[in-house]
Amino acid sequence: MDHLERTRQEFSRQAASFAASAAITDQSQVARLVAAIGGAARGRVLDVACGPGIVTSALAERAQQVVALDLTPQMLEKARERCSKAGQANVMFKEGSATALPFADACFDAVITRLSFHHFLEPSAVLKEMLRVLRPHGIVAIADVVSAEEPDKSELQNAIEALRDPSHVRMLTGSELMAMVAQAAVTIEWQETWEKPREFEEWLGIVTNPERVAPLRTIVRALAMAGADAGMGLSLKDGVVHFFHRWQLVVARKN
Repeated sequence: MDHLERTRQEFSRQAASFAASAAITDQSQVARLVAAIGGAARGRVLDVACGPGIVTSALAERAQQVVALDLTPQMLEKARERCSKAGQANVMFKEGSATALPFADACFDAVITRLSFHHFLEPSAVLKEMLRVLRPHGIVAIADVVSAEEPDKSELQNAIEALRDPSHVRMLTGSELMAMVAQAAVTIEWQETWEKPREFEEWLGIVTNPERVAPLRTIVRALAMAGADAGMGLSLKDGVVHFFHRWQLVVARKN
């Protein structure tokens, strides 16, 4: 099975639980991304790997048009449901891959993506595609979870993520993400990092695969009991495993 098919299969299964997750639908996180792209949010905006349309719907409140692209039909259906319920008629839905965007050059005022880069085999190639379809002086924005800077912790954290979800490729470190964007033909206008607390069981529940998560639960609990934070702040509180996701947001203007 190639990686795109693995990703499509995984998110077909996750569509309902992903769309309902309080951590994923957190409106303060979404508002942070939409606000960061400024006036470009009022133009024609592409939401790459839109998932269940959480960011798409927020963008549609102000944009002239939003194009929501995703690899997975089930995710696009969730996005349609969300936007339809909100009465948003300015959204177009498109099935496709971020590695070969099915759009002409320079046709969007802003191109954004959230929680996607760690699923790409070649994130720099996806960034190149995002910039190709962006007009000159348009805005590109990437918001993704990133790993610890320490190599050992980064490797362990990524292993945990991949055991939970085999479509996970690798979370970049924050410095790697910034370096990748800085090497493109853009001017970085904004970047910020924050930590989002999570409960381990809630996070496991999204993948809806008991056979996969049962052994992972044992491994992560043992790590937490041993005092290994795995670059993600693993801890035990009243018998419950907690951790955090470290987010990085970078906004740049195409030269």
